[in-house]
Amino acid sequence: MAKGLSAKAGAALTVLAVSVLAGCAGSGESGGMGIGEMLLTGGATLPPVQATPTSDVYCPPVTVFEGGSAIQGYAGGRAGDASALRSQIAISNLARECVGQPDGSTLVKVGVEARALLGAGGGAGRYNVPVQIVVKSRSGVIANRSRSAVAAIPAGSAQTTVTVVEDNILVPASQANDFEIEVGLGGRAGRRG
Repeated sequence: MAKGLSAKAGAALTVLAVSVLAGCAGSGESGGMGIGEMLLTGGATLPPVQATPTSDVYCPPVTVFEGGSAIQGYAGGRAGDASALRSQIAISNLARECVGQPDGSTLVKVGVEARALLGAGGGAGRYNVPVQIVVKSRSGVIANRSRSAVAAIPAGSAQTTVTVVEDNILVPASQANDFEIEVGLGGRAGRRG
C-alpha cells in the first residue's frame, strides 16, 4: 500500500511542478523568456512583443477654412444671376479619426460629406466637387491634399451627396499634440489664420 501511495504522490508532484513552471512562463512583456517558457519551448527564442497602435491620442476637431463651406456653379459664368445657378455644393458632415503609432506619431483619417443641390439653371448631370484637406501645426503645413469627387444627380432628382475620405496622413511625433485639421471646398485651403 505504501508503494501505491508513493506512485500517486510522485504523479501529483510532477503535475504540480509542471503547473508551477508553466506559471513562471510569464506574459513575455518584459521581452525575456521565463523558466517555464524555456522548458516548454526547448529554449527556442520567442518573437519580440509587437507594439500596437493606440487610439487614446490628441485628435482635434475638423474645421472648415474661411470661404470653404460651399461653392456655386453658374451657367455661362454669370455669377449672381439666380436663374443661371446650376448647382450649389455645401459641406454637410465632417469626421476624423486619429490613431497613435508606437513611435509617437499619429495617423489621421478625415472624411468630408457634401450635398449637391440643383439651382434654377441646373439639371441632371455630374458636378465636380473639389475638396482640400490640410493638416498643419504652428511650424507649418504637415499635409495639404486636394481631391476631386463627382456628385452625380440623376434625372428626376434635385440633390445628391458625395463623400471623400482621405487617410494615411502622418503627423510626426514632434507635432502629434499640437496640430489642426482644416477642410474646404474649392482651392483656398492652407491659409494660416
